[in-house]
Amino acid sequence: MIHKSINNINLIKNEADLIRKDINIIAVSKTFPIQEVKPLIKNGHIHFGENKVQEAVEKWTDVKNDFKDIKLHLIGKLQSNKVKFILPLFDYIHSLDSKKLAEKISIEQKKKNFKPKIFVQVNIGNEIQKSGIDKKNLESFVKMCFEIYSLDIIGLMCIPPNNDQHQKYFKDMRELNEKLSLKELSMGMSSDYKSAIENGATFVRIGSKIFGDRTN
Repeated sequence: MIHKSINNINLIKNEADLIRKDINIIAVSKTFPIQEVKPLIKNGHIHFGENKVQEAVEKWTDVKNDFKDIKLHLIGKLQSNKVKFILPLFDYIHSLDSKKLAEKISIEQKKKNFKPKIFVQVNIGNEIQKSGIDKKNLESFVKMCFEIYSLDIIGLMCIPPNNDQHQKYFKDMRELNEKLSLKELSMGMSSDYKSAIENGATFVRIGSKIFGDRTN
C-alpha cells in the first residue's frame, strides 16, 4: 500500500506539471516526526522544509548523512544567533530579511566553507507584523548581499497577505524577481500553490496538503 504522503505529493506534481514542468516541491515536514517523512525520502523525494532550527538538527542530521541527495530548506524566520547551528545542515535559506542576518551568514559560510543558496524575503504586502525587505530597498539590499557579503542569492521569497489578492502579490513578486535577473522564486503554500506556479514560482512550500493537518 502506497503511503498517503506519496499519493498526495504525486497528485500535486501532476497538477504542477499541467502548468509548468520545472517546479520544485518542498515538503514542509515541520512538527512531523521523521517516521512520517521517511516514506517520501525512500520514494526519492529530495526537497524538505523546516522552520525550527533545534527540531531540524535533531531530526535531520543523521538522515542527511544516510541520504546524501536530500536538500533541506529553512523556511521560517532565522535569528542571527542560530546561524552557527544551521550550516551545513541546511542547503537553502528562504528567509534572509536583514543586513544583520546577511552579515552573520557571510561570516559563518566562511568558517564552515559552505555556501547555502539563499532567498531574500520580501514584505510584499507592507505588513507591519511580517518580516522582509521593503520593495523600495530591495535592489540595494540584493546588491549589498552579492558585493559585500558574497552570498549566493538565487531568488526572492514572500508570504503574501492572507486575503483574496494573492494573484496580485505573486505577479508583483515575479516582476521584482525578473527586474533583479534572479532565477528562482519561492512562493506558494498548500492553499495557493497553483496560483503561485502560474505566476512564476519555481519552489513551492507545501505541508498540510502532503502530510495532513498538524496537531501542534
